[in-house]
Amino acid sequence: MSIRIGNAPCSWGVEFPDDPRNPAWQQVLKDCANAGFKGIELGPVGYMPEDPAVLGEALSEHDLTLIGGVVFRAFHDPSAWDSVMDGAVRTCKALKAHGAQNLVLIDSISPIRAKTAGRADEAVQFNAEEWKAYVERIRTIAKIGAEEYGLTVGMHAHAAGFMDFEPELERLLSEVDESILKICFDTGHHSYAGFDPVAFMRKYIDRISYVHFKDIDPVVKADVVANRTDFYDACGQGIFCNLGKGDVKFEEVRQILLDGGFEGWCTVEQDCDPSGDTSPIDDARANREYLESIGFK
Repeated sequence: MSIRIGNAPCSWGVEFPDDPRNPAWQQVLKDCANAGFKGIELGPVGYMPEDPAVLGEALSEHDLTLIGGVVFRAFHDPSAWDSVMDGAVRTCKALKAHGAQNLVLIDSISPIRAKTAGRADEAVQFNAEEWKAYVERIRTIAKIGAEEYGLTVGMHAHAAGFMDFEPELERLLSEVDESILKICFDTGHHSYAGFDPVAFMRKYIDRISYVHFKDIDPVVKADVVANRTDFYDACGQGIFCNLGKGDVKFEEVRQILLDGGFEGWCTVEQDCDPSGDTSPIDDARANREYLESIGFK
């Protein structure tokens, strides 16, 4: 099985590059390596050095491979296009410089959608014209990543954005050619949205190019969905628990990857509050040990 396991800065609470609560990027690299991982994501562009020589030396020091990077910008907002393009181009350049392959597109959190995370039947939807323009923005960035930079581009559904629920992701996949857009599948966000991650993986394994391993505490999920809790408050309440402690069936996830001949990286993402009382390196070690216990190496 040629599956490699990495981690990401969001497991240390890094969601935005300029958050003063962020740990130093050097510490995240050190912790990631010390927890037994061989790969790490870029994190939000601007968090790690954009000078390839500086970051390359640090990655080499810790024997880490750069896996990929995320464009977490407001694809849903036409007025934010310059921000989306800036994030995409800078991320593509960073990935290309370090030989990373996975470009992940995420529609960032929308205030209109924030209170209906986990409530597909209540979520505000685009009209036909808005949806067409939204898809075109995603298609444009996917083409840039795939055709100009030679990257593998995956769409990542995310709680509280306009690409959140399974029917939205399926509709997008039917409208954008697979040659430029695949799936970065996040097990936890799919569960948060109220759908079955295992069933989706079985159906779409051939289009999944990259996987984020995330688990969901079902008790916390029920509470935050019922109370329409803000996404980041939900993170602070521990909705993303250690792997194997929530409702995602990772043994079945592993078997689907095996049966589907999946090769590449699967990255642990345990979003947390950077000022919370959890220990990211302890969680990272526990997640690594759990994955090893079910057959991932």
